[in-house]
This record gives sequence, C-alpha cells and structure tokens, in this order.
Amino acid sequence: MRSKVSAMLRTRLALTIGAVFLTAACATEVPSSGPATSVSVATSQSSLPPTSSSVVPETLRFTVSTVDGQSFDAASLAGKPVAFWFWAAWCPTCKGDAAKVRLLQQQLAGKVNVVGVAGLGSGADGMRKFVTDYQLSGFPQLADDTGTVWKKFEVPSQHYYVILDSAGAIVHRGRLSISELQQRLSGLA
Repeated sequence: MRSKVSAMLRTRLALTIGAVFLTAACATEVPSSGPATSVSVATSQSSLPPTSSSVVPETLRFTVSTVDGQSFDAASLAGKPVAFWFWAAWCPTCKGDAAKVRLLQQQLAGKVNVVGVAGLGSGADGMRKFVTDYQLSGFPQLADDTGTVWKKFEVPSQHYYVILDSAGAIVHRGRLSISELQQRLSGLA
C-alpha cells in the first residue's frame, strides 16, 4: 500500500513540475492569431517620453507626409495600439467603409490610434478629395503613393489592415470586415 501511495505522489509531482514548465514556456509566446498581449520590455519603460528611441518600436520608426502635406512621425503613436487602414481613393470597398472606419475611430479615440494610409495611384488630388468626401480629417491620413509604408508592412492591396498592440508588435495583417475590426480593436483598447 505504501509503495502505491509513493508512486502516486511521484507521478503527481512529475505532472505538477511538467505543468509549471509548460505554463512558463507558453507565457512568453505571443499567439499568431487573435488579439495578443505583449511581453516586450518596452512596456515597462512607458513612463519615458514617446519620442525616446528606447520606447519607439521598429514598426513605428518612420516619417511620411499626410494627405494635407504635413510631416507625420509615426513615433507619436507609440504606447497605444494602432490600426493602419490602407486605402486607395478609387477603391469602391474603401469608399463603402470609410464612414464606418471614421465612426470606429471616434469611438476608440484616446484608446487606439487609427491611421489611414492612402496609396496605389490615388494621386494627391484624389487623396484630398477622398478625405474631404468621407470626412476623414479627424484622424491622420498618410499620403503614400510611393508605397513606402505599404512596403514596410508588406501590404499587397488596398482595404487592408495592419494592427499593432501597444508595444508595437503586429497582431494582425489582412482584410477585415468592420465588425471584425471593431472586435479586434476593442480587445486591445
């Protein structure tokens, strides 16, 4: 009887130790699908100014012009989740979702940064008209007909989203419906 109890205790101990190691190993991984949490060291330095290069992730180290000709430093987005919406002025789907993206940005203002990135031959006039027609001037709209930002995030086509968590890690890259976008961003807010 005593040997049976000892064997059971050894088995339980081995299972417990295995579970502890498995849990510790999983805690350092960021899931590749769905909302993710980051274990980046940058989150512990959040008291530093966002312009400090020590807290600006590589994903937010670029400067580009906005549709209205102003310089935009993506480092200003550091510390909060970001949704980059890649659109083209001639894209029917982009036109159809523009007002919904604007409303979602207004709902999440202060919690999640939403940034439009225009390109794919939209042209300066086309970009400005799109922003005016769909009242998108309330949040940054980047002019990227050269494709600099598109290439940085490996965006293959318009009406595409790249979502970063608050540490700047990419947690989604691809197409989303507005309801899917809202769900993912609400999970990060």
